[in-house]
Amino acid sequence: GAEQIAVRARDAGMEVVYEGIRLTPAQIVNAALEEGVHVVGLSILSGSHVPLVTEVLDRMRRAGLQDIPVVAGGIIPPEDEKLLLDAGCARIYTPKDYDLATIMGDIVDIVAKHAA
Repeated sequence: GAEQIAVRARDAGMEVVYEGIRLTPAQIVNAALEEGVHVVGLSILSGSHVPLVTEVLDRMRRAGLQDIPVVAGGIIPPEDEKLLLDAGCARIYTPKDYDLATIMGDIVDIVAKHAA
């Protein structure tokens, strides 16, 4: 899950700010502002991925962070995946996406694309 991604990202040379679990959308956006992040990654296993991710995206837009990509992972049904992508999420990961090297490559590509 999220901790494996954080460790792998550090191993790949990325600076990782892992804030832990059960943060509110406001706390996530505040951390993104304070840390000057290049991407926000969300891991949501509660089933509340649609309202949480859309609120994070909305708060990021209001904070002027609309150019920072958001990726999300969890047990997300295909119909919700489409909703989240249409809302502005850069990428969705589900249990079928288990190759951490591929995920790291995706994240590097997403950050590079948004930085261009």
